[in-house]
Order: sequence, then structure tokens, then C-alpha cells
Amino acid sequence: MNMTLTHGGDWAGYAAEYGAGAPLLDFSANVSPLGLPAGVAAAIAGCAAGCDRYPDPLCRELSAAIGAAEGVPADWVLCGNGAADLIWRAALALRPGGLRPGRAVVTAPTFAEYEAALAAAGFAVDRCLLREEEDFRPGADMLDAIRPGAGAVFLCEPNNPTGLTTPRPLLQAILERCRRVGALLVADECFGDFLDDPAAHTLKGELAGGGLLILKAFTKLYGMAGVRLGYALSADTALLGRMRAAGQPWAVSTPAQSAGLAALREEAYAGRVRALVAAERPRLAAGLAALGCRVIPGEANYLLFRCGQPFELTGPLRRRGILLRSCGNYAGLDGRWYRAAVRTRAENGRLLAALEEVLR
Repeated sequence: MNMTLTHGGDWAGYAAEYGAGAPLLDFSANVSPLGLPAGVAAAIAGCAAGCDRYPDPLCRELSAAIGAAEGVPADWVLCGNGAADLIWRAALALRPGGLRPGRAVVTAPTFAEYEAALAAAGFAVDRCLLREEEDFRPGADMLDAIRPGAGAVFLCEPNNPTGLTTPRPLLQAILERCRRVGALLVADECFGDFLDDPAAHTLKGELAGGGLLILKAFTKLYGMAGVRLGYALSADTALLGRMRAAGQPWAVSTPAQSAGLAALREEAYAGRVRALVAAERPRLAAGLAALGCRVIPGEANYLLFRCGQPFELTGPLRRRGILLRSCGNYAGLDGRWYRAAVRTRAENGRLLAALEEVLR
């Protein structure tokens, strides 16, 4: 089957090309390098006896546990089949002809699913281009892009693929501008756990003021990409109800619900992952810079960098058993830009050694 994939993490395509047993080091997917937490793996295995029944379509126990962990009421929580599922549900719930106008604003570069979902729902999408000379960090022109007639603004905090956050005063101003023009701000905080001070940047404290939907996922911090579990937070329970109705009723499987409950108890594991990323991110950035790459000073568990060589890097690295995310299909970037996940010191060292070999 020949098809172009939008995202990284295509281990199955690599296995199909090189064989199921071929060694692989995947820097193209931004997930925990420590593997699935033991408690989560045990919970998935332990729920097998109940898989002959439909899962709870309302995710009652999991929503209550998430609400307690996030400090919000359980009815402010909507669980989904990963954050991508909730992005599409949000776009469908806000589709033109409903309660919102037919224009939406996204930054560029950013996660492709925002624009894909919005376009599929019938929105006309305005891109606010981020500038390389400003390290692709949003500026005050973002406020100018949020005009009357906008129904939704999608903002990734920290952004994928840049790894950068919007300065907090500007982030607050964006939220206020959205409220004034009647646009819903969808703040994707899926990588927020990797910030040095997540509590200082999250917009969670603004939920009660309305006009805000926050997206989070278990994927990255807990290495649960294959489980597919994310959640949305909003004080607008009517919006969450429309999002629930915008997809199939059993979006979150029994194993995923069990895994989520177990993951919320894995505080020590989460601490180890955060500490590893905080220690290794600057080392990987320094190693890439030493190879002559232009590195964006990201704050998440991945780094965006540019190599000026006239040949692309993913093919030669792939032949060496390493997957790297080419960013040429991001709006606002070209084929010289790449994204690498932050992994263990030994794995990061292997990437840098392979890159040095290829660049020579």
C-alpha cells in the first residue's frame, strides 16, 4: 500500500520495508523513551475479562479521576480516542451553520490536524505565519488575525513542531481577544507537562471564564501512543455535549479507560520522564548545533532544527535504522527542517553520531 503519511511514528512502514525484526530507533514520534509504565501495562492486561462488554460511553470513572487530578468538575471533562479525535470533534461541533461563524485561525507551522479537521468541517482557515527570525514564536500580529467573524482559534502550547510557548501576557491577550469576538480558543496543551513549570503556563485557571477548550493526552508523557486516550476540558458543558455527539459513542475502549486510570497513579514514572527530558534536551540541542544545525530553543520533549545541506537526511538515517521527522510538509517550513524527539542519553548519542556520519 503506497500512501503519504502526515505524521511521524511510522514504525509499521519501516518494518514492512526492512523486516519486522529490524532494529529501529524512532526519533520521529514525541513519546516517552521509557516505554509503557508497568502499572499501565498491568491494567491493560488485567481488564481483559471485562472486554466482552461495551465500554462505558461516558467514561464516568475516568472522567472523575481526571477531574480530581486537574482540579475541575468531572462534567468539565470529555474523554476521547486521543487528542486528534477531540480536535475533529471540536471542529464538527463548531461547524458553520451551527453556533459559530465559518472562519478559523491557526498558526503556521503547527500540528496539521487542526487545519485538516477545520477544513473538513467547512471552515475557511486563516493562517498566522510564524517568523523564523523570531524562532517561530507567536507575536502581537496573532491578535490582529483574530477578527470578528472568527469562530475558532487553535493554538498549540507548546507548539508542535517548534516546541515553543506563547509568552504568557500574549497568551492571556489572545484569550481575551477570542472572548471579545466570540471565537472559541482551543488550547492544545498535550506537551505542556514537559515545560519547566507547567502550572505557570496552563490556561486551566481560565476555564470558568468561558470561551476556552483545553486539549490534553496521555500519549506523550506516559508513552501510550498505541492506547489512544486524550481528554478535553471546558466549563461549557453544552459544547462538550456537542463534541460527544459529533462522533461514535464508544470512542474510548475498556483497555484505554483502564490504562488512563492507572496512568494517573504513575506519579514517580512521570517525574522520571520529565527529569530525563529536562536533562537531555539541552545536550541534544548542543550536539545538533555542533554539527552546524540551526536549532530552535524548544521547551518540550522534541527539537526543531534546520540543516543547510542540499540533500535530505531522513533517507540516509532510515537506512541506518533511525527515523527522523522531516518537517517539509508543515505549512511555513521546507525540506531543510527536521524534528527530533528527546530520548535517552545513549539514544541521543546514536542519533548525533549517525547525523555526523551522514553530514560528512
